[in-house]
Amino acid sequence: MTALRFFARYLYVPTMMLGLIGVAIYMMAKGYPYLLLAFVILAAIGLSFLMEQVLPYEEEWNHGHDDFGKDAAHAIVYEIANLISLGILLLITLSLPAWHLWPQSLPFVVQFVLALLIADCVMTLVHYWSHRIGWLWKFHSIHHGVHRLYGFNGFVRHPLHQGIDLALGILPLVLIGLPVPVAAALGVAVAIQLNVQHANVDYRLGPLTSLLSIGPVHRLHHVNWAGDGDVNFGLFLTVWDKMLGSYRPGSAGKPGVADIGIQDCPHFPQNYARQLKIPFEPGSPCDHASSSEQASTASASEVQG
Repeated sequence: MTALRFFARYLYVPTMMLGLIGVAIYMMAKGYPYLLLAFVILAAIGLSFLMEQVLPYEEEWNHGHDDFGKDAAHAIVYEIANLISLGILLLITLSLPAWHLWPQSLPFVVQFVLALLIADCVMTLVHYWSHRIGWLWKFHSIHHGVHRLYGFNGFVRHPLHQGIDLALGILPLVLIGLPVPVAAALGVAVAIQLNVQHANVDYRLGPLTSLLSIGPVHRLHHVNWAGDGDVNFGLFLTVWDKMLGSYRPGSAGKPGVADIGIQDCPHFPQNYARQLKIPFEPGSPCDHASSSEQASTASASEVQG
């Protein structure tokens, strides 16, 4: 095994989740400019792309499915929205009276871990209910309407669904006194975690496999197998899924090229502008796709007849 393949298998995840997130924590604790966090995220994206080439979990997932432009647009909008959200959080802290309920006297890293645990729990619940409430699913279906798993998939989200996560997962913490630098470090951690969750890297987690919501745990969440994909909603940890009864450690089979996406919806729209409109359209794009397939089948049958 080459050095790069060894790094991808055993050191990629620690470098992302401890190294780069640790850099973000250090920068915010020391008062570095917020804009420098963008370079941490770019480094994470670049490392993921490199490791996907070195040691892919599924070789075919490294090839485009007419989706890269759409995914890149999602990623750009995601990061711009993060910067805008950070500005909004700063304005909120300056304009609203502080409640001083957050334990600001604790060390920065302890505040970060506490905020991460709370946000992870809330975002897991939002994710869980996004699979069960119709109007939320229409926003969230965009994230599942993919044909492969790779780093950019983590950023494939409707901006309004991203806003719901922020409004419920981070904004309440800021309102009770969470320092904005801690919230900024948390935002970077979420972005890096989303990248790791979906990265097409054949890494090993050892005993941490059942604790972290990445690797085989999250890949199972994205399969289109009947009755199998509606599990493992956690962002960072699996503990919340275990409490909800929605935890599955993995599958006997290895998800492949045709196994990712929404069940019975192989032709989910892959145009960015169209995806922004899907939550506000009547019905489901999967219904439209099914109708088109049936019409095509009928036409083919008539020609053969």
